Amino acid sequence: MPNVKTAIVTGSTSGIGLAIAEALAADGCNIVVNSFSDTPQDHAIAKQIAEKHKIETAYIKADMSKPDECRALIAKSAERFGSVDILVNNAGIQHVAPVEEFPIGKWDAIIAINLSSAFHTIAAAIPLMKANGGGRIVNIASAHGLVTSPFKSAYVAAKHGILGLTKTVALEVARDRITCNAVCPGYVLTPLVEAQIPDQMKTHKMDRETVIREIMLAKQPTKEFVTVEQVAAATLYLCSPAAAQINGTHISIDGGWTAE
Repeated sequence: MPNVKTAIVTGSTSGIGLAIAEALAADGCNIVVNSFSDTPQDHAIAKQIAEKHKIETAYIKADMSKPDECRALIAKSAERFGSVDILVNNAGIQHVAPVEEFPIGKWDAIIAINLSSAFHTIAAAIPLMKANGGGRIVNIASAHGLVTSPFKSAYVAAKHGILGLTKTVALEVARDRITCNAVCPGYVLTPLVEAQIPDQMKTHKMDRETVIREIMLAKQPTKEFVTVEQVAAATLYLCSPAAAQINGTHISIDGGWTAE
Protein backbone atom coordinates (compact mmCIF):
# COMPACT_ATOMS: atom_id res chain seq x y z
CA MET A 1 0.00 0.00 0.00
CA PRO A 2 1.19 3.58 -0.52
CA ASN A 3 2.96 5.33 2.35
CA VAL A 4 0.12 7.84 2.62
CA LYS A 5 -3.13 5.95 2.89
CA THR A 6 -6.50 7.17 1.70
CA ALA A 7 -9.46 6.67 4.04
CA ILE A 8 -13.13 7.05 3.14
CA VAL A 9 -15.52 7.66 6.04
CA THR A 10 -19.21 7.70 5.15
CA GLY A 11 -21.45 10.08 7.07
CA SER A 12 -18.45 12.01 8.34
CA THR A 13 -19.54 15.62 8.79
CA SER A 14 -20.65 15.18 12.41
CA GLY A 15 -20.69 12.83 15.38
CA ILE A 16 -18.90 9.48 15.21
CA GLY A 17 -17.99 9.81 11.54
CA LEU A 18 -16.31 13.17 12.03
CA ALA A 19 -14.35 11.88 15.02
CA ILE A 20 -13.13 8.89 12.98
CA ALA A 21 -12.13 11.16 10.10
CA GLU A 22 -10.19 13.35 12.53
CA ALA A 23 -8.44 10.34 14.10
CA LEU A 24 -7.40 8.90 10.75
CA ALA A 25 -6.23 12.31 9.57
CA ALA A 26 -4.17 12.74 12.74
CA ASP A 27 -2.57 9.39 11.90
CA GLY A 28 -1.52 10.75 8.52
CA CYS A 29 -4.24 9.48 6.19
CA ASN A 30 -5.75 11.51 3.41
CA ILE A 31 -9.48 11.68 4.07
CA VAL A 32 -12.62 11.55 1.97
CA VAL A 33 -15.37 13.33 3.90
CA ASN A 34 -18.90 12.35 2.92
CA SER A 35 -22.51 13.34 3.46
CA PHE A 36 -25.62 13.67 1.30
CA SER A 37 -26.13 17.40 1.84
CA ASP A 38 -23.27 19.07 -0.10
CA THR A 39 -23.41 22.36 1.83
CA PRO A 40 -20.68 24.99 2.20
CA GLN A 41 -20.29 23.76 5.79
CA ASP A 42 -19.58 20.23 4.53
CA HIS A 43 -16.76 21.50 2.34
CA ALA A 44 -15.48 23.70 5.17
CA ILE A 45 -15.24 20.65 7.46
CA ALA A 46 -13.07 18.85 4.92
CA LYS A 47 -10.87 21.92 4.53
CA GLN A 48 -10.50 22.33 8.29
CA ILE A 49 -9.41 18.69 8.71
CA ALA A 50 -6.81 19.14 5.96
CA GLU A 51 -5.40 22.32 7.48
CA LYS A 52 -5.36 20.97 11.03
CA HIS A 53 -3.60 17.70 10.24
CA LYS A 54 -1.53 18.75 7.21
CA ILE A 55 -3.02 16.08 4.98
CA GLU A 56 -5.24 16.18 1.90
CA THR A 57 -9.00 15.88 2.01
CA ALA A 58 -11.88 15.82 -0.42
CA TYR A 59 -15.55 16.26 0.25
CA ILE A 60 -17.60 13.92 -1.94
CA LYS A 61 -21.38 14.02 -1.87
CA ALA A 62 -23.16 10.66 -1.95
CA ASP A 63 -26.65 9.70 -0.85
CA MET A 64 -26.04 6.37 0.87
CA SER A 65 -29.60 5.24 0.16
CA LYS A 66 -28.74 5.06 -3.55
CA PRO A 67 -26.59 2.12 -4.73
CA ASP A 68 -25.10 4.00 -7.70
CA GLU A 69 -23.99 6.89 -5.50
CA CYS A 70 -22.44 4.51 -2.95
CA ARG A 71 -20.32 2.91 -5.65
CA ALA A 72 -19.54 6.26 -7.27
CA LEU A 73 -18.18 7.50 -3.94
CA ILE A 74 -15.52 4.80 -4.08
CA ALA A 75 -14.70 5.46 -7.74
CA LYS A 76 -14.44 9.22 -7.24
CA SER A 77 -12.23 8.74 -4.18
CA ALA A 78 -9.85 6.49 -6.13
CA GLU A 79 -9.80 8.97 -9.00
CA ARG A 80 -8.97 11.81 -6.62
CA PHE A 81 -6.29 10.08 -4.54
CA GLY A 82 -5.20 7.12 -6.65
CA SER A 83 -6.10 4.50 -4.06
CA VAL A 84 -8.60 3.40 -1.44
CA ASP A 85 -6.83 1.87 1.54
CA ILE A 86 -9.35 2.28 4.36
CA LEU A 87 -13.13 2.22 4.18
CA VAL A 88 -15.22 3.07 7.23
CA ASN A 89 -18.95 2.54 6.78
CA ASN A 90 -20.50 4.83 9.35
CA ALA A 91 -23.55 6.46 7.73
CA GLY A 92 -26.80 5.63 9.46
CA ILE A 93 -30.28 6.80 10.44
CA GLN A 94 -32.80 5.72 13.07
CA HIS A 95 -36.57 5.55 13.54
CA VAL A 96 -38.53 4.21 16.51
CA ALA A 97 -42.00 2.68 16.16
CA PRO A 98 -43.85 -0.60 16.82
CA VAL A 99 -43.51 -3.12 14.00
CA GLU A 100 -47.17 -2.89 13.00
CA GLU A 101 -46.92 0.91 12.78
CA PHE A 102 -43.42 1.13 11.31
CA PRO A 103 -43.57 3.26 8.14
CA ILE A 104 -42.57 1.24 5.09
CA GLY A 105 -40.55 4.13 3.75
CA LYS A 106 -38.59 4.38 7.00
CA TRP A 107 -37.89 0.63 6.98
CA ASP A 108 -36.60 0.81 3.41
CA ALA A 109 -34.45 3.87 4.12
CA ILE A 110 -32.87 2.41 7.25
CA ILE A 111 -32.04 -0.89 5.53
CA ALA A 112 -30.65 1.00 2.53
CA ILE A 113 -28.49 3.45 4.47
CA ASN A 114 -27.47 1.34 7.47
CA LEU A 115 -26.89 -1.97 5.65
CA SER A 116 -27.08 -1.99 1.86
CA SER A 117 -24.78 1.01 1.50
CA ALA A 118 -21.99 -0.96 3.18
CA PHE A 119 -22.49 -3.81 0.71
CA HIS A 120 -22.16 -1.42 -2.21
CA THR A 121 -19.13 0.49 -0.93
CA ILE A 122 -17.33 -2.72 0.08
CA ALA A 123 -18.03 -4.38 -3.28
CA ALA A 124 -16.61 -1.35 -5.08
CA ALA A 125 -13.59 -0.96 -2.77
CA ILE A 126 -12.36 -4.56 -2.67
CA PRO A 127 -10.91 -4.64 -6.21
CA LEU A 128 -9.00 -1.43 -5.50
CA MET A 129 -7.67 -2.78 -2.21
CA LYS A 130 -6.61 -6.02 -3.87
CA ALA A 131 -4.75 -4.02 -6.50
CA ASN A 132 -3.01 -2.05 -3.75
CA GLY A 133 -1.94 -5.20 -1.90
CA GLY A 134 -4.28 -4.83 1.06
CA GLY A 135 -6.68 -2.65 2.97
CA ARG A 136 -8.91 -2.18 5.97
CA ILE A 137 -12.70 -2.19 6.15
CA VAL A 138 -14.42 -1.14 9.38
CA ASN A 139 -18.19 -1.16 9.71
CA ILE A 140 -19.69 0.93 12.51
CA ALA A 141 -22.38 -1.36 13.85
CA SER A 142 -23.97 -1.03 17.30
CA ALA A 143 -24.74 -2.88 20.49
CA HIS A 144 -28.00 -3.42 18.61
CA GLY A 145 -26.08 -5.64 16.22
CA LEU A 146 -25.75 -8.07 19.14
CA VAL A 147 -28.85 -7.51 21.28
CA THR A 148 -32.26 -5.99 20.65
CA SER A 149 -34.61 -3.32 21.96
CA PRO A 150 -38.32 -2.88 21.28
CA PHE A 151 -39.53 -0.50 18.58
CA LYS A 152 -36.24 -0.49 16.63
CA SER A 153 -36.95 -3.33 14.21
CA ALA A 154 -35.32 -1.82 11.13
CA TYR A 155 -32.25 -0.53 12.96
CA VAL A 156 -31.71 -3.83 14.80
CA ALA A 157 -32.20 -5.83 11.61
CA ALA A 158 -29.73 -3.63 9.74
CA LYS A 159 -27.09 -3.76 12.46
CA HIS A 160 -27.41 -7.54 12.84
CA GLY A 161 -27.02 -7.68 9.07
CA ILE A 162 -23.88 -5.54 9.19
CA LEU A 163 -22.22 -8.07 11.49
CA GLY A 164 -23.12 -10.91 9.13
CA LEU A 165 -21.78 -8.95 6.18
CA THR A 166 -18.60 -8.18 8.11
CA LYS A 167 -17.91 -11.85 8.81
CA THR A 168 -18.63 -12.95 5.24
CA VAL A 169 -16.42 -10.29 3.67
CA ALA A 170 -13.61 -11.08 6.11
CA LEU A 171 -13.52 -14.72 5.01
CA GLU A 172 -13.61 -13.81 1.33
CA VAL A 173 -10.65 -11.39 1.45
CA ALA A 174 -8.54 -12.92 4.21
CA ARG A 175 -5.76 -13.95 1.82
CA ASP A 176 -5.65 -10.56 0.15
CA ARG A 177 -4.21 -8.74 3.18
CA ILE A 178 -7.60 -7.08 3.67
CA THR A 179 -9.40 -7.19 7.00
CA CYS A 180 -13.06 -6.49 7.67
CA ASN A 181 -14.23 -5.83 11.21
CA ALA A 182 -16.98 -3.99 13.07
CA VAL A 183 -17.20 -1.64 16.03
CA CYS A 184 -20.31 -1.95 18.21
CA PRO A 185 -20.86 1.16 20.34
CA GLY A 186 -23.51 1.51 23.00
CA TYR A 187 -25.11 4.91 23.48
CA VAL A 188 -22.80 7.64 22.24
CA LEU A 189 -23.16 11.29 23.20
CA THR A 190 -23.43 12.81 19.74
CA PRO A 191 -25.04 16.19 18.97
CA LEU A 192 -28.24 14.36 17.97
CA VAL A 193 -28.41 12.54 21.31
CA GLU A 194 -27.52 15.70 23.24
CA ALA A 195 -30.45 17.49 21.62
CA GLN A 196 -32.86 14.85 22.95
CA ILE A 197 -31.95 15.37 26.61
CA PRO A 198 -34.06 18.53 27.29
CA ASP A 199 -37.17 16.86 25.86
CA GLN A 200 -36.55 13.76 27.99
CA MET A 201 -36.13 15.97 31.08
CA LYS A 202 -39.47 17.61 30.40
CA THR A 203 -41.30 14.36 29.57
CA HIS A 204 -40.06 12.42 32.59
CA LYS A 205 -39.86 15.41 34.98
CA MET A 206 -36.26 14.54 35.82
CA ASP A 207 -33.04 16.49 35.97
CA ARG A 208 -30.35 16.01 33.34
CA GLU A 209 -28.26 13.52 35.30
CA THR A 210 -31.26 11.32 36.16
CA VAL A 211 -32.49 11.28 32.56
CA ILE A 212 -29.06 10.21 31.36
CA ARG A 213 -28.63 7.53 34.03
CA GLU A 214 -32.13 6.08 34.28
CA ILE A 215 -33.64 6.67 30.84
CA MET A 216 -30.96 6.99 28.18
CA LEU A 217 -28.36 4.74 29.79
CA ALA A 218 -30.67 2.27 31.50
CA LYS A 219 -29.00 -0.69 29.77
CA GLN A 220 -25.43 0.59 29.97
CA PRO A 221 -23.97 -0.69 33.28
CA THR A 222 -21.39 2.10 33.62
CA LYS A 223 -24.19 4.70 33.32
CA GLU A 224 -21.82 6.72 31.15
CA PHE A 225 -22.02 7.59 27.48
CA VAL A 226 -19.48 6.23 25.08
CA THR A 227 -17.55 9.13 23.53
CA VAL A 228 -17.01 9.63 19.82
CA GLU A 229 -13.28 9.70 20.53
CA GLN A 230 -13.44 6.20 22.04
CA VAL A 231 -15.18 4.85 18.95
CA ALA A 232 -12.64 6.61 16.75
CA ALA A 233 -9.73 5.14 18.72
CA ALA A 234 -11.05 1.60 18.30
CA THR A 235 -11.53 2.20 14.59
CA LEU A 236 -8.02 3.59 14.26
CA TYR A 237 -6.63 0.49 15.97
CA LEU A 238 -8.47 -1.83 13.57
CA CYS A 239 -6.88 0.11 10.70
CA SER A 240 -3.37 -0.22 12.12
CA PRO A 241 -0.64 -2.78 11.34
CA ALA A 242 -1.09 -4.17 14.87
CA ALA A 243 -4.58 -5.35 13.91
CA ALA A 244 -3.48 -7.32 10.83
CA GLN A 245 -4.70 -10.61 12.32
CA ILE A 246 -7.97 -9.24 13.66
CA ASN A 247 -10.51 -10.20 11.02
CA GLY A 248 -14.22 -10.95 10.87
CA THR A 249 -15.01 -9.90 14.41
CA HIS A 250 -16.25 -6.91 16.39
CA ILE A 251 -15.15 -4.66 19.23
CA SER A 252 -17.91 -3.78 21.70
CA ILE A 253 -17.73 -0.35 23.34
CA ASP A 254 -20.85 -0.36 25.47
CA GLY A 255 -19.91 -0.13 29.14
CA GLY A 256 -20.81 -3.79 29.63
CA TRP A 257 -24.30 -3.71 28.11
CA THR A 258 -23.86 -6.81 25.96
CA ALA A 259 -22.15 -8.73 28.80
CA GLU A 260 -25.55 -9.27 30.44
